[in-house]
Amino acid sequence: MSVYNHRPMVPTPQSRIVEMLDSIRNEFDQLAQELYVCKTQRDDFEHKMNQQISEMNNFQQSLLELERTQQNQKKQYEEEIARLRQQIESRMSSGPSGMPLHPLPQQQQQLPHQPPPPPPNIGPGSNYFGGIMNAHTNQGPPGLVAPSQIPERSPSQHSQQSPHYSSQAPPPPPSSYLNGQQTYSPNRGIPTPPTSGHPQRPDWGNYSYRPGSSVPPAAVPPESVGSKRKSNSSSSSAPSAQQQQQQPPPMMARTAPNKISSPSTTGSGNLADVDPDNVPANMKVEGQDWFALFNPKTPRQLKVDLVHTMDHTSVVCCVKFSADGRLLAAGCNRATFIYDVATSQRVAVLQDETIKTEGDLYIRSVWDIANKRIRNVLVGHQQDIYSLDFSRDGRLIASGSGDCTARIWSMADGKCLQVLRISDHDQKDPGVTSVAFSPDGRIIAAASLDKMIRIWDTQSGILLERLEGHKDSVYSVAFMPDGKMLVSGSLDKTLKLWQLGTNEGRGMGIERDRGKGPCKVTFTGHKDFVLSVGCTPDGRWVVSGSKDRGVQFWDPRTGQTQFMLQGHKNSGSGDNRARIWSYDSIGKGY
Repeated sequence: MSVYNHRPMVPTPQSRIVEMLDSIRNEFDQLAQELYVCKTQRDDFEHKMNQQISEMNNFQQSLLELERTQQNQKKQYEEEIARLRQQIESRMSSGPSGMPLHPLPQQQQQLPHQPPPPPPNIGPGSNYFGGIMNAHTNQGPPGLVAPSQIPERSPSQHSQQSPHYSSQAPPPPPSSYLNGQQTYSPNRGIPTPPTSGHPQRPDWGNYSYRPGSSVPPAAVPPESVGSKRKSNSSSSSAPSAQQQQQQPPPMMARTAPNKISSPSTTGSGNLADVDPDNVPANMKVEGQDWFALFNPKTPRQLKVDLVHTMDHTSVVCCVKFSADGRLLAAGCNRATFIYDVATSQRVAVLQDETIKTEGDLYIRSVWDIANKRIRNVLVGHQQDIYSLDFSRDGRLIASGSGDCTARIWSMADGKCLQVLRISDHDQKDPGVTSVAFSPDGRIIAAASLDKMIRIWDTQSGILLERLEGHKDSVYSVAFMPDGKMLVSGSLDKTLKLWQLGTNEGRGMGIERDRGKGPCKVTFTGHKDFVLSVGCTPDGRWVVSGSKDRGVQFWDPRTGQTQFMLQGHKNSGSGDNRARIWSYDSIGKGY
């Protein structure tokens, strides 16, 4: 055997296996450590989440308790306020019948009462809509609420302070604006509304001359009533007046349109307090996000349903149907949207791109919808404009402003034809919040923050009448189709139906029948401000919209509500929606 004979050194396979096992063990330990860290983090997250859930549950519980406490306090305050108001009213009515009412003595005026609303904010730059929504709350600017310190005036003061009915030179009221025919003066420039019909015996209680007058009244042409029945609530406003009311002389007789026989009726339909779950199935209608409750105290005569919903990116401040009922206008932030009523398709968007964005949101222009351009810009008001209305023939526009005036404009050339100025020096803030033309265009109703509604002659600009009776600012007015009655909505949570033409003889030294008054019906049942009123084309129903987010149909003959509709999440409508509803009779009914 040779000494050079040897074998190469080769590592044994067993050592490599050990190395691989060590490597696997190290990786496993690392993964196990990472898994432990993940579990720790998960447990920490679960612990924090459970803490957050517990805190949210505690917060919700506290919020529910606060809401219950607030509701109880609100109920107690409302009961106390109602009791105090009843005491005040009973003391005011405890005087001898037939005697004129006088302001309460100082001791009675100091009785506890509801806290006075914030001062009116109707000047330039004020947020009108926001003021309505935030009145009597701690959020937003103060609302357009007339101060409660406005002095009450006696009937004698009305006759002494009225510039148009002074005893020295009393111009007679314009003949037959409710029951006759009046020719417009050509030098005024106001177009004459079309008239027809034969003269008939006048109703002496309605702006017409008494027997012996040299100007015979003529009949007002009947207004045509469209076949479509579409209900809409338009944002408008108005104030009314006090409980002292001027009456016509005893020798003057009045007729009662719509068969409203009682001199003054108070109707209530407190459906806002009714629990929908306790109402029988035949007295309610429910949709996906709306419901209607019918008054169980009156026979059901109507059916209602949702037709269209139009969503917007901002608050819908007002809505208005066209005269033919085919189009709907919705006023929003810096723009007006026009919709086809049948299809809910958007027809046009009216927006003036030349207006600076830092300005206010008020629109003061007349638009041509077909061409989507501004036709007229009406300039003349000194403060913000809060209400507009077209005459039935489309020739005139009325506007109401915070500058204490209502103005009548010509659509032909955009000129101002009349300035109806409120010149009552004893009223603290008579800013005009709502205007409405009568169906024949002969008179105009203007409502203001001083709780009054004023009736003006559109031709001469003479103040014909003041309607007083509301206890707070009136925010909306609308004429009934016959033009002889007027509906108003107020911050006192009521509506009133007024008989027009009961003011003849005011300031002329004529003894008046104080047992009757122009207010025929008071509608009670809303839980918050009444912001909008209207009536159906046939005059059968009165419609109201309120800050309580409800729309109610009222029977003007009885003062009872037919049904309450809840279909919005906010009033105004603050839920950025405009909705079209349909209503119809379920039987003959009337």
